[in-house]
Amino acid sequence: MIVVMKRDCEQKEIDAILARLQEMGFAGHLSKGVERTVIGVVGQTYPELAQMLEVFPGVDEVVPISRPFKLTSREFQPRDTTIKVGSVTIGGSEVVVMAGPCAVESEQQVVDTAWAVKRAGAHILRGGAFKPSTSPYQFRGLGEDGLKILTTAKAETGLPIITEVLTPADVELVARYADILQVGARNMQNFTLLDEVGKTRMPIMLKRGMSATIQEWLLSAEYILSQGNRRVMLCERGIRTFETYTRNTMDVSAIPLIEKLSHLPIIGDPSHGTGKWYLVAPLALAAVAAGADGLMIEVHPNPDHALKDGAQSLTFENFAQLMTQLKGVAASVGRPLVSSE
Repeated sequence: MIVVMKRDCEQKEIDAILARLQEMGFAGHLSKGVERTVIGVVGQTYPELAQMLEVFPGVDEVVPISRPFKLTSREFQPRDTTIKVGSVTIGGSEVVVMAGPCAVESEQQVVDTAWAVKRAGAHILRGGAFKPSTSPYQFRGLGEDGLKILTTAKAETGLPIITEVLTPADVELVARYADILQVGARNMQNFTLLDEVGKTRMPIMLKRGMSATIQEWLLSAEYILSQGNRRVMLCERGIRTFETYTRNTMDVSAIPLIEKLSHLPIIGDPSHGTGKWYLVAPLALAAVAAGADGLMIEVHPNPDHALKDGAQSLTFENFAQLMTQLKGVAASVGRPLVSSE
């Protein structure tokens, strides 16, 4: 349930409710908006609790939340969440593009790619230092050496870094290097990991699991928010279906659906969403037209020789062409690309 406060309520009235909720074993999450202030009550609530809270000074009404996800819902927070990363705002009026190689392979590969995507207009550098692989014999990343390479590229280009964290034990290490922590599809329901990244207060991008429903995805985000971290964004990266011509089936409809159900920013990943480089641009354009707050695109200097996911990676030239196309589509739906200046 949520406690909706009166417009003219005082801070001491808000504090009194938060203190009482804590005494009763509930977590109270405060959300202050332009039009109203609400307190989300997290825990196993009951009808009598609403009656008790309604008599507190400053309370306008107590509203039950019917959805199983609370903190991620628009019922709890009607306004959009925005996340500041460096000079870029994710979830605002502009579209943010994250681009780079699937896996960090060498310093030259990453630095060359970082400069190429920045020149084309990208805003954040992506690259995996720790790579989950279906087979134990595939490339699994350079670990901390890969993180150091990413920071070298950041120092040269100024691009913030997003990179994946695989285990709770690695959170502290990766957080020392990254600007955004990515929780991958395979870890969407690794609840211990979700708790740990929630404790960091860093921006978190949570990818949708391969077979996850929208509700399961939002409940996973709930784990992070329940630890006090409000800087969470979601990423639609395709789900597993019966189709064999694509790696995954990118669920473009999830983008406007998430925007209706949740206040969290939503990012589209057409690279993993299709697995085919020639499908990345059409799905990227579709994602922006559907309302995505940003895109994550895999780019490699020589996709034919990539150690991971070369088939879905764009060349520097193809990425630059996509960025030119994106400007027109984004502008047509009132969502211009963030200036790369």
